[in-house]
Amino acid sequence: MARLAVRLDAPPAGGRRRVRPSEADRFDWTAVADHCRTAWLRGAFLAHGSLSLGTGRSHLELVLDPEAAAELAPRLVALGHPAAIRTRRGRGVLTWKSADAILELLRRLGASASALELETRLVTHQLHGHLNRVLNAETANLRRSAGAAARQVLAIDRLRRGSGWAELAPHERAVAEARVADPGATLAEIADALGIGRARVQRAFVRIERLAEEERPDVG
Repeated sequence: MARLAVRLDAPPAGGRRRVRPSEADRFDWTAVADHCRTAWLRGAFLAHGSLSLGTGRSHLELVLDPEAAAELAPRLVALGHPAAIRTRRGRGVLTWKSADAILELLRRLGASASALELETRLVTHQLHGHLNRVLNAETANLRRSAGAAARQVLAIDRLRRGSGWAELAPHERAVAEARVADPGATLAEIADALGIGRARVQRAFVRIERLAEEERPDVG
């Protein structure tokens, strides 16, 4: 960092001048080029920064003197990398917790390996989330299907023990027999097996359950 400051403090034309130690620590943020600011930030993060990558969480922070942190915060905002600032144990802490904000800053600093690892974790987390949503949806569908099949089997048994079975049309009795033969079959599978439309199978089950509800409880 000192060498960078010395290099930026150009000597007067036609000669070289000795740089005093106090000048070596000086970095004129407003006067230098943008790539020099990026180099300064890279050095600051290498010396005082830390990056934590957890499951579904990311945390990047830069720990400086409180005055330095307060001075740097608005400069980072101007560069498009705003950070939260707080004081911790007498030190100024600049913090980034948004994965997108961390990625943008890492790319600016040339930390391609860290950026790639973070992107990999983000993609993996998103895939896990998508898979969980799909599994939850499939589980809910299976529960609904199993519940409907159980109701249909009970309704068919009640119709067979009562007078409702005779009221069923031939294709409705075929649907009922297919359900009893394979309680886990879907409506589409029953429709394919019987060579009729899925909607017709669904209507048959609606009528079967309605007739079962109309059966007298004491019929048997």
